[in-house]
Amino acid sequence: MDRNSELGIGVIGAGGRGKLAWEAHQPDEGVRLVAGCDVDEDALGRFRGQFGEDVFTTTDYRALLDRGDVDAVFVTTPDYLHEEHAVAALEAGRAVYLEKPMAITIAGCDRILRTAFEKQVKLYLGHNMRHMWICRKMKELVDSGRIGEPKVGWCRHFCGYGGDAYFKDWHAERRYSTGLLLQKAAHDIDILHWLLGAYTTRVNAMGGLTLYDRIEDRRTPDDKPDVSWRLENWPPLEQTGLNPVIDVEDVSMMHMRLEAGRFAAYQQCHYTPDGWRNYTIIGTEGRIENFGDSPGASVVRLWNRRTNYNPDGDEQYLNPPVSGGHGGGDPRIVAEFVRFVREGGTIATSPVAARQSVAAGCMATESIRSGGEPRDVPPVAPELAAHFDAHVETTTTAD
Repeated sequence: MDRNSELGIGVIGAGGRGKLAWEAHQPDEGVRLVAGCDVDEDALGRFRGQFGEDVFTTTDYRALLDRGDVDAVFVTTPDYLHEEHAVAALEAGRAVYLEKPMAITIAGCDRILRTAFEKQVKLYLGHNMRHMWICRKMKELVDSGRIGEPKVGWCRHFCGYGGDAYFKDWHAERRYSTGLLLQKAAHDIDILHWLLGAYTTRVNAMGGLTLYDRIEDRRTPDDKPDVSWRLENWPPLEQTGLNPVIDVEDVSMMHMRLEAGRFAAYQQCHYTPDGWRNYTIIGTEGRIENFGDSPGASVVRLWNRRTNYNPDGDEQYLNPPVSGGHGGGDPRIVAEFVRFVREGGTIATSPVAARQSVAAGCMATESIRSGGEPRDVPPVAPELAAHFDAHVETTTTAD
């Protein structure tokens, strides 16, 4: 679109994660949030309070898409609605920012990709961890050859807020989330793929519901869940107000065989006392690892000389303090989406990579529920991969 024309943005899912779209509202720069949709009237009230009582709000996303002043759309609704809302927006010719995970099935992801491809509409995926300093620094070190050829990676995900959030609302039900391995690991599988430069081709996984099924205090279906994180919600077995139905795993562990002879592993637990992600990438000439992931309070360490135990590494890179949600990733990813819609160019995130992270997560979840049997990950259609990968950046720096 014309760089000098005003970009009108609508938000489908204006509450909750929809607040991310507020970062895009820059009227002095010709970018304005003009419409919001949500089924929660309180969320729409907050939206009007932020952008003025005259801003358009609705409980029907189709009414938002019918508006002529909406050029681009943020889809920040619950995971199980991503496919429906993204496809509708793309078919309406609107550029789409789609939150992760792309969808809760592989078929849903492929339908979204195919629609964007056939309609020739811009599709951008909200994998904001590709904009976090920690992940970008690790990618920079890998791409610059500091550890040689990357061969092995793993991630430990300490989900210290699982009982505060994911086991109190729709996330706890397979029919809405497929499983928490997919929902939470969508980020981490994507980062492992990104750092290792390859996609998963085969998985096997183990896991189970090991703690939250023992809690009998459940909210009624009509009660609104309280998903706020609180220090007093401890230990995990003393949580209250859990979702009426819980049929997803609270512990998941998966092994991945990737292209180019590379391997990875992922571990997730939803009742740890702390909450953060730890990545390790090992190459033919060294390894890197992050300790913490918060700005101003975390570090990436590099080992590339032969040594015995060396807890500080050969080099350390401190994560600088930055503002903005998700380690500063939220404002950066929104700015990139706006630039991509208005001017084009390359982007850090990838619709194909987003599909591949869902595909690996779905097949790993299927493996868990079949006793750990290995599962092959179906590849994306070649024409779709070629189309979307043409926009993805080839070099990465942390700054």
